Amino acid sequence: MRRLRNVKIVATLGPASNDYATIRALFEAGADVFRLNMSHGTHDEIRKRHEIIRQIETDTKRPICILADLQGPKLRVGTFAKGGGEDLAEGASFRLDLDATPGDATRVQLPHPEIFAALEPGASLLVNDGKIRLKVEKCGPDFADCSVVVGGTISNRKGVNVPDVVLPLAALSEKDRKDLEFACEIGVDWLALSFVQRAEDVLEARELARGRAAILSKIEKPAAVKAYGAILAVSDGIMVARGDLGVELPVQAVPPIQKRLIRGARAAAKPVIVATQMLESMIESPVPTRAEVSDVATAIYEGADAVMLSAESAAGQYPIEAVTTMSNVAISVESDSIYREVIEASRRGSKNSVADAIVSAAREIAETTDVKAICCFSQSGNTVSLVARERPRVPIIALTPLIRTARRMVLTWGTHCAISEPQGRFKGAVIAAVRAARNDGFATQEEKIVVTAGVPFNVQGTTNILRVAVCDERMISSAETE
Repeated sequence: MRRLRNVKIVATLGPASNDYATIRALFEAGADVFRLNMSHGTHDEIRKRHEIIRQIETDTKRPICILADLQGPKLRVGTFAKGGGEDLAEGASFRLDLDATPGDATRVQLPHPEIFAALEPGASLLVNDGKIRLKVEKCGPDFADCSVVVGGTISNRKGVNVPDVVLPLAALSEKDRKDLEFACEIGVDWLALSFVQRAEDVLEARELARGRAAILSKIEKPAAVKAYGAILAVSDGIMVARGDLGVELPVQAVPPIQKRLIRGARAAAKPVIVATQMLESMIESPVPTRAEVSDVATAIYEGADAVMLSAESAAGQYPIEAVTTMSNVAISVESDSIYREVIEASRRGSKNSVADAIVSAAREIAETTDVKAICCFSQSGNTVSLVARERPRVPIIALTPLIRTARRMVLTWGTHCAISEPQGRFKGAVIAAVRAARNDGFATQEEKIVVTAGVPFNVQGTTNILRVAVCDERMISSAETE
């Protein structure tokens, strides 16, 4: 099954997409990666969805990528004596404290002493996705006296954001640790890490994962934006999680941040997903708004590896239509001549190694000759990522003998992943590449492909050879008899 676009689509599974028929329909409509949201559903429910995806993978004979999204620590206020909560008026005083007594119009519990330890006068506290804004006037180890800057109704267990402070909280709660181990045991390909504030948060998750899944850092806090370079360096991929970014930062700051995050990840040859509210109206409508279509298109023009659907595919009324719409937008954008101009203008030359030079040469050959695809043999997926960073004009066929590597590479821009037999000689790799190109509809008799690999084979980081091959069955037969 060959996609007619380069950008990948991540579809979140949930109550609206919980059975074989629906999940397969999502895959056939264009979903490349399935997101399992660990914030919702039991382990048994998530295991069932994982098993369905793997069955579809077997039935369609195509590698499918699975992303488990960890919840992260949730900061919430306590409960109120009045079931409906209290109305806070602008200019009023309101206290947050550690007292578990139900709250009223003057105070409520905030059961997180670590927040009080980090607060300073003048800091902002955002409640209920920023609908209520408080300013800290005075604080201590067990309280914060605030003034109400933006009022509204505050009710039981509403979330709290602290945008001005790096909180002394680990990115992994006890629930996250259990979910991480479970996700690795069932065999997910990527782990999305929430509440990342510093590189150390990523290193902790990496240590727990022990190589069983790649680590994708969600950039959703101002502290993560500031520490982006260090976080990117220790991450395998990035998610631009615009939901909390838009709460903790001025909304007008999010688009330029998105652009910077995408460019940084691309320069590092690491996949980047743009997420949150991409086609949100399709939760209830069979067609999106024009603004949503433009939002998806912008992420594609900026060079994102993937765009993501959340509630649209997990709980919406039109999950398949949402995937279809996103796929059609991607195909339309990528067929626009301006798309190539934008993508190529943002390309950064990086030739610090033999592998960099090889993949750059592969892209240049593909642009100056009639080459139909670039075929990469890779044990780890690193070579494929380097080729994808170049954003070539032709498809990338990623060949590997390792199903785990193939699944992870599905997230990468422009890749068509396939399992090949282990190779011991470059000649065999060329034969396998030609067959894959022909069998999967990328090239026909007499058409050419570029093949890259590393010699000796099966050694990570040895990409050092390139060949232009003709997809001629006579060449295959001749090579096999040599």
